[in-house]
Amino acid sequence: MLGAGTLAAAALGGSVLGAGDASAATPATRTGPATAAPVTERRARAVVVGTGFGGGVTALRLARAGVSTLVLERGRRWRTGPNATTFCRFATMDNRSAWLTDHPVVGGGNQTWTPYTGVLEPVVGNGMTAMCGAAVGGGSVMYHGMTLQPTRADFARSIPVAAGLYSELDLWAYPTVARMLGVSTIPSDILASDPYKSSRLFQQVAPQAGLTPFKVPLPVDWSYVRGELTGRYEPTYTTSDIAFGVNNGGKQSIDVTYLAQAEATGRVEVAPLHVVRDLALDANRRWVLSVDRIDTGGVVREQIRVTADAVFLNAGSPGTTRLLVKSRAKNLVPDLPDAIGTRWGNNGDRIWAWINPTGDAGTLQGGPACVGGADPGSPIPLNIIHAGSPVQSPGATALTVVGFGVVDGAGTWAYDAGQDDAVLTWPTGTDAALQALITARMRAIAAAGGGMMMDTNAGAPSTWHALGGVPMGDAVDLTGRVLGHKGLYVLDGARIPGSTGACNPSMTIAALAEHSMATIVRQDVGRVF
Repeated sequence: MLGAGTLAAAALGGSVLGAGDASAATPATRTGPATAAPVTERRARAVVVGTGFGGGVTALRLARAGVSTLVLERGRRWRTGPNATTFCRFATMDNRSAWLTDHPVVGGGNQTWTPYTGVLEPVVGNGMTAMCGAAVGGGSVMYHGMTLQPTRADFARSIPVAAGLYSELDLWAYPTVARMLGVSTIPSDILASDPYKSSRLFQQVAPQAGLTPFKVPLPVDWSYVRGELTGRYEPTYTTSDIAFGVNNGGKQSIDVTYLAQAEATGRVEVAPLHVVRDLALDANRRWVLSVDRIDTGGVVREQIRVTADAVFLNAGSPGTTRLLVKSRAKNLVPDLPDAIGTRWGNNGDRIWAWINPTGDAGTLQGGPACVGGADPGSPIPLNIIHAGSPVQSPGATALTVVGFGVVDGAGTWAYDAGQDDAVLTWPTGTDAALQALITARMRAIAAAGGGMMMDTNAGAPSTWHALGGVPMGDAVDLTGRVLGHKGLYVLDGARIPGSTGACNPSMTIAALAEHSMATIVRQDVGRVF
């Protein structure tokens, strides 16, 4: 039973948490140009690197301000709709699940395949692996959609340098994001349906474990879930099989909200399968990006040199940090702040499997992750979320239960010349105090609801919520401007040092980007670029 439970829990890893913004920047080894054609030159007023929560907001606000903008994204565009077969499923996992590897990156298994520009990439560091999305729309394409706003106190504890921004974020930036994404909680009739027995079981047990239950806000059009319940659509929400994207549509991800509106202005060009390799500053103080246009097998089809007046880095914490660490180490951008590559964190992520609870968890576990439990008395802020499991092992029931909380940004990135890349180091025990509290809550859940809890990250720590590396206050100002460098901005999770107030980061990344872009449009557009 333990072996089966462990296998199930491992398979759930990719289905539980929201990946960070897509990393449009990847220093991976080139497969090689198809021809020896010269480098193509392009000129742009503004370039946005990455299309996740920071990039989508940035592109739309630049477009609305009248700025012609080139958006570079390493991943491909994935179009979906009712009964689509756009994304692979856990039971039939294939190369659409993984970024340019010949094997699965979540869930194990012995299958191999031809490398493809799939949706997930593990960035392996010393002591921690960061899971990154790769798609137009960034991590919003394959995350569960937990759109949580931290409290004022928890925000200030995670990001003290930005505590003074919270009133404005709360007044208009967070609400703007919620409106743009169409956020709502699971309707009562859907929660009462058979596939959501496991969610109701968690709700019942949580108070006995000292947790206050709550519904998780999600960017979902619930009519699609109802369509699955009535047999109109093939199950995907109601089986929680959404790790690699939702085939039925109805997920209001960045590509179909912010980016779609940006493209509709006619001022934004989104360029998929464009991998940014290096960022430099030329003699005229213009920004120069070295870009590979690749095919879906990773072969470089064109090398492009893009010269821009302004660059907005939104490649996700690992992608943005790696680009800037490389630029500093290779002196491509002189005098970058010393703090680049520091104060990185894992948002306190931990994935647990609740094996064989006493109550009825049903045969299917619906998603997305729609219910959670708060621990208001915890000395370190934390939240526990239940997420459905798309696969089960014979003879065992496994529920996925996730914890995250406030943690220090103690991780660092250092340049490795042999790889021409930056490598993460996460000091052992950095989040030990938080994890002890999460462990206690998980054990309390099992004590109240039967069965046992298994820490699926115990042997291989990982995070789906990478944060930091270019921290506010030390590397960028509160508006995301890189210190000492006009026209260079960081508006993604890289500027948030370590955690986002015991919540998954998507809502806060987007709200901060909205807040920063309002200032940039008012102060920098027409002056700096």
